[in-house]
Amino acid sequence: MKAEFNRELIKKYDRPGPRYTSYPPATEFNASVGPADYRRKLLESNARKTPLSLYFHIPFCEQRCLYCGCNVIVSHRRGIEEPYLNRLVREMDLVAELLDPSRKVVQLHWGGGTPNYLSPGQIKALMDEIRKRFTVDEGAELSIELDPRYLTDEQIEAIKEAGFNRVSLGVQDLDPKVQQAVGRLQPYELVKEKFSKLREAGFTSINVDLIYGLPYQTAESFKRTVERVVELGPDRVAAYSFAYIPQIKPHQKLLPAEALPDAEEKLKILQTIVESFQDAGYVYIGMDHFAKPEDELAVAQRKGELWRNFQGYTTKKGVELLGFGATSIGMLYDGYFQNYKTLREYNRAVDAGELPVFRGYLMTEDDFIRRDVIMDVMCNLGVEFRKVEERYGINFKEYFRRELEELKEMEQDGLIKLEDDRIKILPVGRLLIRNVAMVFDAHLRRKKELTFSRTI
Repeated sequence: MKAEFNRELIKKYDRPGPRYTSYPPATEFNASVGPADYRRKLLESNARKTPLSLYFHIPFCEQRCLYCGCNVIVSHRRGIEEPYLNRLVREMDLVAELLDPSRKVVQLHWGGGTPNYLSPGQIKALMDEIRKRFTVDEGAELSIELDPRYLTDEQIEAIKEAGFNRVSLGVQDLDPKVQQAVGRLQPYELVKEKFSKLREAGFTSINVDLIYGLPYQTAESFKRTVERVVELGPDRVAAYSFAYIPQIKPHQKLLPAEALPDAEEKLKILQTIVESFQDAGYVYIGMDHFAKPEDELAVAQRKGELWRNFQGYTTKKGVELLGFGATSIGMLYDGYFQNYKTLREYNRAVDAGELPVFRGYLMTEDDFIRRDVIMDVMCNLGVEFRKVEERYGINFKEYFRRELEELKEMEQDGLIKLEDDRIKILPVGRLLIRNVAMVFDAHLRRKKELTFSRTI
């Protein structure tokens, strides 16, 4: 089922809303949840014996990209990463001593920042330290984010030797004028060379990240970027909407604001992205993501088994996510736990032998029910009432009487179909699944002001 682009409906429903990498969203995290709660919940999680997913935040970058909204540390000076890596190992010790060692790690991801800021030796050493403390399953999905501008042959070899089997390349845009404006020069020839070397090294799953809404972008210029990306043949593509927030990220003030595409042009760019990748044979997964039909994401969605966590869409439903490093977030079955955002606070906690958690959220029964519904909307394009009723012992139509009434307008607009036993997302609604999910968000209903990015 291809997504259909309807300009008028997108304009009608475009509003601020969560991206639902979790439910409740991270805006609900609070400081009343701390290290003691995380320790208790980690110990309790052993009884479930659920598999694990590990996330490691590597915050360092060689230079700052002017569009960046991430928590990064920019430095050309080598050596500043060593103390951080040592503390990552200490944090792993603090967590690993609370866990049943028989629990398998089935997913691992290094993000940033720029994980290939690390040297080949550091890459292999960190992975060795991880394997000493956790049981990494033989068939685990091990992924890493890469900046092609600084990716060396030696790093590619080290990444392969460390066991990584998925890589994600930050491309953003291939137009030289756009690259100049955002401070990220990387010619297509360079990207193509690194892409080819990764394929030659045996990587069969490569993702490409793009960003639309940057200065000087037009639908016509971005179509050329999409065509070149299709030529490369990545297995997955993520095309993110640029969030211009200079009041929060002051370095964005260096962008030429007058050159940002207006709302109408940005919509044209999005239409180009959706139609061009689908025409090239990619499946629109949802929320900016595309995948080849044979990719695990597309297969999982067809089976109704797709899920979302803080790393985006995943096939690893039911795993518990442990976050390591500054800003990282852990996602246990019944709670969320975020580490300190600044290195100073993170370092202080780890040096004191404390879990560096500074806020989080503990789930209620209502949260569990709504999370399942929202994740099915976001991932599997619909909700089967019976599944929710059997799991939680509720009558779906009674529990969600208000929500089903509110959805009738979306049904009239052709976004969804309300059947007697399910909700189905229709092709026109594929681009507006966040809006459908928001109807079921009890926390959002209580907010007077929304501070999220826009749904389109």
